[in-house]
Amino acid sequence: MDISTTLGRLTLKNPIMVASGTFGYAREMEGIVDVPRLGAVLPKTITAEPRIGNAPWRTVETSAGLLNAIGLDNDGVDAFLENHLPYLREIGTSIVVSVAGRTQDDFVSLAERVGNSDGVAAIELNLSCPNVSGGIDFGTNAASCLGVVKAAREACNVPILAKLTPNVTRIADIAQAAADGGADAVCLINTVLGMAVNWRTRKPMLGNGMGGLSGPAIKPIALRCVHQVASAVKIPIIGIGGIASIDDVMQFLVTGASAVQIGTANYYDPTVSTRLVDQLPAALAEINASSVSEIVGTLGK
Repeated sequence: MDISTTLGRLTLKNPIMVASGTFGYAREMEGIVDVPRLGAVLPKTITAEPRIGNAPWRTVETSAGLLNAIGLDNDGVDAFLENHLPYLREIGTSIVVSVAGRTQDDFVSLAERVGNSDGVAAIELNLSCPNVSGGIDFGTNAASCLGVVKAAREACNVPILAKLTPNVTRIADIAQAAADGGADAVCLINTVLGMAVNWRTRKPMLGNGMGGLSGPAIKPIALRCVHQVASAVKIPIIGIGGIASIDDVMQFLVTGASAVQIGTANYYDPTVSTRLVDQLPAALAEINASSVSEIVGTLGK
């Protein structure tokens, strides 16, 4: 059974990745998760300078998911390269580093510094964070998306993944722009913009007012986005959004994703990712498949 997967220039031993922002810098999970068995680890998104993030509350549970407005709280690129990357390059699986910037130059500088560092398998451009100022600008305008992806691709030699927002009219247009800019794959989707309200105080519950909704509630939206992009764009897709079971994984694969990222489920079930790796061969065998690649995008065929 071949459970490896290929995302442009990036090959992973299996399609189960853990999403940035839900797995810390991996150190936090090493006593719980058999990290080397994962297809890839994405540490929390890094920015050029350290960020303290948004005011509390930063997270609010909903009936079918989680609202977050963390605000890209992170140690900054210098601390990442000095303190975190040396550890990450020894954990035994592919490291995909998520980066975010306010300007195209920020993305280019981060891609150049991080992408040319030993141990980094790929860069994920976080073009779609809904809870920081300007966080989704590059993911909602096709021309801006193309420009930043192209510039980042030229700044480093590692594969480039573009993480896109669903908070647009036609996500396939943005994905095509990412492909035209040279992205090796697109990641669909980041969180859906939402909010929670305390009617007694008449105030938003999140300190930032609005935040990003993740978890089971957004899985149908994510599947729709994967289907639309797979039907219109030729580069590989990484599916994200409410994935917590092997059925979820298989749904994304047949819809058009070549890999998936596990996000919110890590909070309430930290070992879910390795369990999905274990369950994948049997799920493939159930539909008489001998590899991941042969079922990708087979919906309706």
